[in-house]
Amino acid sequence: MRIADPSLLVRATAAAVLAVVAFAGCSAVMPGARDKADQGSTSGPGPGVTADSVKVVFVGVDLRSTSSITGFRTADAGDGAKQAKALEAWVNANGGIAGRKMTAVYRNYEASDDSPAAEERLCNQITQDDKAFAVVLTGQFQANARPCYAQRRTLVLDATLVADDHDTFTRLSPYLWSASYPDYDEFVRAFLGSLDQQGYFAGENSAGVVAADTPPNRAAYERLAVPALQQLGVTPTVAWIDTTDLGTLNAGLNQAAVDFRAKGIDRVFFLGGARMAPFFLTVAAAQSFTARYALSSFDNPSFLVNNPSTIPREGLEGAVGIGFNPSQDVPDSVYGFPATDAERECIGIFAAAGERFATRENARVAFTYCDAVRLLKAGAQTLGPNLNAAGWSSAVHALGTTFVPATGFAGLLGPDRFAAANGYRAMAYDGGCTCFTYQGAEVPFAG
Repeated sequence: MRIADPSLLVRATAAAVLAVVAFAGCSAVMPGARDKADQGSTSGPGPGVTADSVKVVFVGVDLRSTSSITGFRTADAGDGAKQAKALEAWVNANGGIAGRKMTAVYRNYEASDDSPAAEERLCNQITQDDKAFAVVLTGQFQANARPCYAQRRTLVLDATLVADDHDTFTRLSPYLWSASYPDYDEFVRAFLGSLDQQGYFAGENSAGVVAADTPPNRAAYERLAVPALQQLGVTPTVAWIDTTDLGTLNAGLNQAAVDFRAKGIDRVFFLGGARMAPFFLTVAAAQSFTARYALSSFDNPSFLVNNPSTIPREGLEGAVGIGFNPSQDVPDSVYGFPATDAERECIGIFAAAGERFATRENARVAFTYCDAVRLLKAGAQTLGPNLNAAGWSSAVHALGTTFVPATGFAGLLGPDRFAAANGYRAMAYDGGCTCFTYQGAEVPFAG
């Protein structure tokens, strides 16, 4: 195997190893995690709810240690604790949540310490020490996290770019929701359908798939991706990236590049998020492997273009995909900021507390916090004394198109829907601006 730049491979190896603790998921689950969550009662208050208050915990992920080791640059996301307090002030000045004052608690989580044990400790802290009614998760990729909160009857508003498929939402109902991102099943269908429409597979009969080895991602791949690719006449070669220990992620990424090159694969796309794309592109460049990539918001395109010293920009030439999260897809120069009423509302909430954002990317975490609180408030309006996960869930199902996430485009809620996002746009890498740009009109994930 020829190494084009040994120093690049060293950096790639360090980055890949850090990925396992900083970003990636794990296949371990807590006892009983495969069982359907206890639905709870629609009567009476839920945990963290008193006669006059409701506690909501906001998790922020500290990437400074990870960035210093990998060399990756991450745009400043502002003061998470200040953002939580801004939302608390806004809620309490506007009727509260089911007539109760919201008490916001901010918990900082060190990305470089991430592990199933660390996330269980965080779950214990939030559910037992904080006694929260709801938690807003950002950056929690371990598979044991969401079942832990559901088992404690704590509402999870998931703001992590992770593969929450419909089965996971249903199994953990009524406790797992996403106020900002789509159902993963809907995403996979839309992603592959859009790639076909963009001619990504034209003239190709094979493709490489770099996929996070998690139960939801495996299920979505087998149920949705494989049949769709077969219908397109494309045979996939999948590289399941096992992230259960410090060595397997690095080995998996390197082996994937070797296998794809040996098979002459010229198309590679990613499933499962967890920022595998930047690490893979770094490793692939070190091994002189090139391909035309397909990406999505799950792969954080802005992060890819913001790190040219680690992720060669030539590797992005010809890349296409779909985006549902402008703050991590495209620069403000190609999609004006702010662009929607929901964005403007959230910007106003934070500005009232002195928290301002130079760019949309700087607001990427704040917007997910804002979406979570706006959805909490919208679903609780008629609950009164019965503020609990089951009652709130029923109310949110009835919101229809009235809730629109600030993180994206259109919104859609209804029976059997647990993810609010319902809009995406095709996107492509533009070498002129060295950025991704949207192509064409917004498309709904669901009718």
